[in-house]
Amino acid sequence: MAAQFGRRLRKGAATTAAAALAVAALSASQAPGATAGDTGRQTNAGASTSASDEVGTTDGATGDSPYYTDLPPLNSPNPSPSSSPTTPSSSIGTAVSRGAAEAGIPATVLDAYKRAEAELRDAKPGCNLPWQLLAAIGKVESGQARGGDVDAAGNTLHRILGPQLDGNGFALIKDTDGGQYDGNSQYDQAVGPMQFIPSTWAWAGRDGNGDGVKDPNNVYDAALAAGHYLCRYDWNLSVQADMNRAILSYNGSQEYLNLVLSWYEFYRRGTHSIPNGTGSVPGHRSDGKPASAGSGGSPKPDAPGTPKPGGPKPGNPKPGGPTTTPTPPPTATDTVDHLEDAGTAKLTAMAGDAFGKRISTRAETKAGRTVAKVRVRFTIVGDTDTTFTGGEKVATVTTDSKGVAVAPVLRAGEKTGDLTVRSSVVGRTVKGVDYAATVTARAADTLALVNATAPAGAPGAEFADQVQVKATYQGAAAGRVAATASLVKSADDTAENDKGPYFKDANGNPVRTLTGLTTDANGLLTLPKLYADDISGTFLLRITTTGGATLTVELTVAAAGPSSSPSPSPSPSGSASASASPSASATP
Repeated sequence: MAAQFGRRLRKGAATTAAAALAVAALSASQAPGATAGDTGRQTNAGASTSASDEVGTTDGATGDSPYYTDLPPLNSPNPSPSSSPTTPSSSIGTAVSRGAAEAGIPATVLDAYKRAEAELRDAKPGCNLPWQLLAAIGKVESGQARGGDVDAAGNTLHRILGPQLDGNGFALIKDTDGGQYDGNSQYDQAVGPMQFIPSTWAWAGRDGNGDGVKDPNNVYDAALAAGHYLCRYDWNLSVQADMNRAILSYNGSQEYLNLVLSWYEFYRRGTHSIPNGTGSVPGHRSDGKPASAGSGGSPKPDAPGTPKPGGPKPGNPKPGGPTTTPTPPPTATDTVDHLEDAGTAKLTAMAGDAFGKRISTRAETKAGRTVAKVRVRFTIVGDTDTTFTGGEKVATVTTDSKGVAVAPVLRAGEKTGDLTVRSSVVGRTVKGVDYAATVTARAADTLALVNATAPAGAPGAEFADQVQVKATYQGAAAGRVAATASLVKSADDTAENDKGPYFKDANGNPVRTLTGLTTDANGLLTLPKLYADDISGTFLLRITTTGGATLTVELTVAAAGPSSSPSPSPSPSGSASASASPSASATP
């Protein structure tokens, strides 16, 4: 690939010496920040592998379509006030060109990148997405939307399509969108300024400009979708290894990684806004074909699905060519007859927790043989906020050598109840498998009194201390667990006591049962203040949680002074105490 870079540089550089310097600069750095140990990336299933092992085994955002290979200029641009990664997105005004044309980014395109960074800063702060990374990918994928060939709303003025992925020198991805985005009902093509294939856009698409539509041909939508795509799997892009994994998940090529990192470093050193439509358009493709041959930068007129006037329709023979289209050999996907469960255990998790088991699906032929290298899509359906790790509700995984695809880890949301995870084959309608999963309420199995001694009070007075307890589940703090507290008649009679200590409602009226209580994130629950009526003695406060944890606290009400004597108490010393009832550690 280095030789190809050299040939392309010689075509575009002013002198042979300049080209040699550019190649040397790239070779010396292998793209800033990239090392042999940093090229591993994460599969859709979440397992770490090397880039070489991974190439061709996942969808990627682009289906590994061709991309532009032009290198950044040798001389970096002078930083401008708008180049800081922490500078918020500014309004689009009259742009002023400074320095090399390559350093400028069309105004609307630049605004889309910065707006996506700002939104991801709020939505996924741990990702630390820099807008310059979006700019680098946008440069490599489409030459910044063909030099900013967009309107002020971010819509591309001419469609940007990659070549059809028909297996002829590219991956084979049969149509998944009915030609909705790419106008091709036979094969998928990468679409728009960030070059998403339709099957990826189906789950990764975002509405970046707030018009209610997720359109891969809109740079605001595409930039936000790319940001979310790069931020899945809890990657932290301020860590070089995670940034490398994210870039490789976009297009599984080491050369692609090096090139994107080169542009990223270039834009980090400074850039500026230029008017829409005035940006330079790259001239070299990764497959060695001319940029006009249908690469990620090739504009296509009219709306998706509309054939180019005078040109052949997708899938039809070209004028003067053969009258029939050769039938491509069957792919692994073509041989799949159905999906089978591959031993998935019962899927149950408490709200907020990760499911302990993962979904496993096997692709089989009609004869029951397993099929490797088949893309299986897992989709979470139902009214639920449960997601896969990374916050997505759709994940695509390629079957391994045994025909098995293992879905990413499921993380339960806060909504309890049943949900379904549906598996299907990408690019083919065959029998899939639905997996039932259940999210249960947060629970505790143990309650313990935090107070050194149980609170005590005098008749007609306020208790000096509030009751505080801690809930745990299997030894860990049980946060956000529902609880109830009630003054009861006795250990055997849990009916509400109408005498003795009480709480107060908002109007100051006595209340002896509290519902709707919730432990905090650390499992702590502090009850409201207690008040005593004019009756002395020992009284029982019973606290229960979801999951069956129960704690009974003895409260003493005694008049002050040496002559006072409390009513008979279960405690031999007559002092306040707390004890767990026989069901204190009940299993939920």
